[in-house]
Amino acid sequence: MTQETYVWPTLRANDARALIRFLADAFGFEEVVSYGDADRVDHAQLAWPLGGGIMLGSAGERGPDDAWALKPGTFGCYVVADDIDGLHDRALKAGADIVKAPYDTDYGSRDFIARNPEGNLWSFGTYRGEARS
Repeated sequence: MTQETYVWPTLRANDARALIRFLADAFGFEEVVSYGDADRVDHAQLAWPLGGGIMLGSAGERGPDDAWALKPGTFGCYVVADDIDGLHDRALKAGADIVKAPYDTDYGSRDFIARNPEGNLWSFGTYRGEARS
């Protein structure tokens, strides 16, 4: 059965190709597709192993009709993960800026926070959200 995703966090990057490599190496995202050329990413989709993913593209002038002109480094995202300590170690080894080392929350999650080279914040935790009624 295919899992459909209906919410896609998005960001722009000064060096989208380098950011894609970093997100794969440091956190384990998987590049699904990338459109553009050697210097520019018009659209990329990265999958998260537990489901869902993100979309990103290169920053820069896209013309007067660019209604999605996000500034690089202004993105923040919470990502559900199973092995927080292992993921933290992987991110640290890949050069992620660890903002907050693994810690336990009062609502039962184990989390850590990292910043990627473009300045975006990533919070990883075991909290999967509450079930909808």
